[in-house]
Amino acid sequence: MKLILTTVAPDLDAALDRYFGLAAYFLVVDSYSLDWQAYPNPGAPTAHAAGARAASLASKQKPHAVISGDYGPYCYIGLEAADIPMYLCGLCKTAREAVEAFKTGQLKGVSSATTTDSAP
Repeated sequence: MKLILTTVAPDLDAALDRYFGLAAYFLVVDSYSLDWQAYPNPGAPTAHAAGARAASLASKQKPHAVISGDYGPYCYIGLEAADIPMYLCGLCKTAREAVEAFKTGQLKGVSSATTTDSAP
């Protein structure tokens, strides 16, 4: 299953980045093999429309789900429109931990924006 996680560095053992729209990297991970690729988030340096741009970038990867710490209204709308399920990373510290938690059904699904802001 193809997952996208938000991380602070391009690595499976990197810390998770809390804000979907402003994450430094999007880590695309195969949950079965743990093969991964990292993509820098072009919207990360600025808060202007970062959530919408991040959702668009993620949608192009056609993931089965995304995992992050917070979803602002614009990224939520974009991901929902693309029919991509969103999950909160909860207490997971690294991308690897979040993938394992996802596989065992420990992550909470998102049914609305989790923050009203797109920036911390």
